[in-house]
Amino acid sequence: MKQAKKEFRRINGLGLIKNIFNKKNSKLGLLVLLCVFFSTSFAQTLKPGKSRLNLLDVFEFEFPTDPQISPDGKSVVYVRNYFDIMTDRRRSDLWVVNSASLNQPFLPAGGYTNPSSPRWSPNGDRVIFTARDKRGKSQIFSYWTKSGKIGQLSHLVQSPSNITWSPDGKRIAFFMRVPGNQKSFARLPAKPKGAKWAKPPRVISRLRFRANGAGFLPYGYTHLFVMSSDGGSPRQITTGDFNHGGRVAWSADSKSIFFSANRNKNWEYESDSELFAADLKRGTIKPLTARKGPDRSPAISSDGRTLAYVGYDDKLMGYNNNLVYLMNPSGSGKKLLTKSFDRSVNAPIWNSATKSWVFTYSDFGNTKLASINNGGKITKLADNLGSTSNGRPYGGGSSISVSRNGTVAFTITSPTFPGDIAIVGPRGKFKRLTHLNKGLLESKALGKVKEIRFKSSFDKREIQGWYMTPPDFDPTKKYPMILEIHGGPFADYGDRLTAELQLYAAAGYVVLYINPRGSTSYGAEFANLIHHNYPNNDYDDLMSGVDEMLKRDFVNKNGLYVTGGSGGGVLTAWIVGKTNRFKAAVVAKPVINWYSFVLTADGTPFFYKYWFSGFPWDHQEEYMKRSPISLVGNVKTPTMLLTGEKDLRTPIAETEQFYNALKLRKVDTLMVRIPDANHGIAARPSQLITKVAYILKWFEKYGKKP
Repeated sequence: MKQAKKEFRRINGLGLIKNIFNKKNSKLGLLVLLCVFFSTSFAQTLKPGKSRLNLLDVFEFEFPTDPQISPDGKSVVYVRNYFDIMTDRRRSDLWVVNSASLNQPFLPAGGYTNPSSPRWSPNGDRVIFTARDKRGKSQIFSYWTKSGKIGQLSHLVQSPSNITWSPDGKRIAFFMRVPGNQKSFARLPAKPKGAKWAKPPRVISRLRFRANGAGFLPYGYTHLFVMSSDGGSPRQITTGDFNHGGRVAWSADSKSIFFSANRNKNWEYESDSELFAADLKRGTIKPLTARKGPDRSPAISSDGRTLAYVGYDDKLMGYNNNLVYLMNPSGSGKKLLTKSFDRSVNAPIWNSATKSWVFTYSDFGNTKLASINNGGKITKLADNLGSTSNGRPYGGGSSISVSRNGTVAFTITSPTFPGDIAIVGPRGKFKRLTHLNKGLLESKALGKVKEIRFKSSFDKREIQGWYMTPPDFDPTKKYPMILEIHGGPFADYGDRLTAELQLYAAAGYVVLYINPRGSTSYGAEFANLIHHNYPNNDYDDLMSGVDEMLKRDFVNKNGLYVTGGSGGGVLTAWIVGKTNRFKAAVVAKPVINWYSFVLTADGTPFFYKYWFSGFPWDHQEEYMKRSPISLVGNVKTPTMLLTGEKDLRTPIAETEQFYNALKLRKVDTLMVRIPDANHGIAARPSQLITKVAYILKWFEKYGKKP
């Protein structure tokens, strides 16, 4: 313990932990000491000056988001995200970095907090951004680059989103919710003055009445607004009982705005968005697309002649590639640009210097940057894009921006760092501009990541995966192994840094993570192998990966463990019902009973139609056949369950069903409920620490301590 206190004083001297040992936080202080002692005791086996990643290091990671390059291509403003250990919250500042890698804070101190969404004016003399004002309300601010002054442009009651400059620099477009009122269903008598009655009932009449992370949805609809770039009262452009949102594009003459919305009468039941053009002078709204399927994310060429957007024909498949289309701003001359490209494309941006559209996509677990010209020729520009968090190694999440000289700014990541800013020029010259976590990672010994490819036992398809070894890995020794399964299920893991899996490796485990069938980044056919067939043969892919790892002498065949969250929780619960090869399992935020899930989750109108053949009461056998609860009678593996109490995506009632079933069968189990957590049970640093600590303790209980 003296060693731990000494290490704590060293860390505290660096300003990383403050005021942790007051009376109020005495328990937390003890936890800190134990965590530090745990990490320093492991560090003795590593190279001098190196230590293993420990739980408290979660607070020290930083990552960039939303890089915005200046019109002249000389500077990139980005959101620098970090964590406050005293409030357990994510915070943000705006920083600027130039081509010489000079990295510094961008904004002076002012009456705002947590700035985000920076956007350069067309001539580069200003940057608008959103931030919370002194009252805690989200507002639009402006920073004048020459004078260094900041002004608050808006005084809104609701939060603005998707702020976008007009090409002439005179106006700003954004979306904002317009509150509505629900009519009273029953008339109640007035309570006497001073009386304290119970809260009135919450009366629900809508199909979509709540959402994960938001809770019960307030009445009202999101609409498009336009405001002078000098500030003032905004003008509402759209009306009606419809929600509008996503990316917007201005016409080249700044007279019209292109946007997407679901303005169908049956909008609550259909996800059928279309593109529209709003004429600001005439006050008219014209539909530009009309088909069964979503159309969204408009972007326009600099000459104003071509409008690009993404979408697809909806055939009720579980997964669809986003395709890029072109058309005239009038809505005529529609053309599919990525017909022969079997990957899902994220929203394109026009590059006037190269006369091409720049976009991102994922391929074999790696996010790429590419361009495509109006003839359909695709050129890859960069690899390893990503970084919006440091949790699990998910793909996507890299926004891009383009300057007038053709330089593209984006974020990159790898298994050795969580995220940084990079640029690539019009001639393909790549440069990494930041090293945000250099100070932390220089003193840490991370687990090494290796890619594997193997054949599935089901149909001999090639499956891709990765495994991570402990920091002091010795191939002559035997190590326990954790199979960690991604969610989605339409998502992908890849060669990206993951603090969660690194913490498992730091505890002495080999960690295996795989992209089984259904994963994205391998084409539409591979993803839809689980269409109306999930979970099923993805189980065979995962078990084949475990068998592949057992060919390596350093994996202990008697020390296998399994865990996963969301879709990975579904598969973990499925696995323990199919095999007893794992010594222990942790099922995080799962679906256990598809019948109850479809009728209680926040995506009811989507799940029953795209993931199943129809309503659960019409297809009871199909729903139960694919529900892990149907296999609970086979489970012998000690299984812990871990879910947020405010989870509305996979409601905690799913967890409770499995827990009670296991208890009735007298299978060793434990239910860990995370208070105030939604589906993102590791959204706050302390929650990620909790998740990892409980999983490791459960595995340690059923195996030799690593």
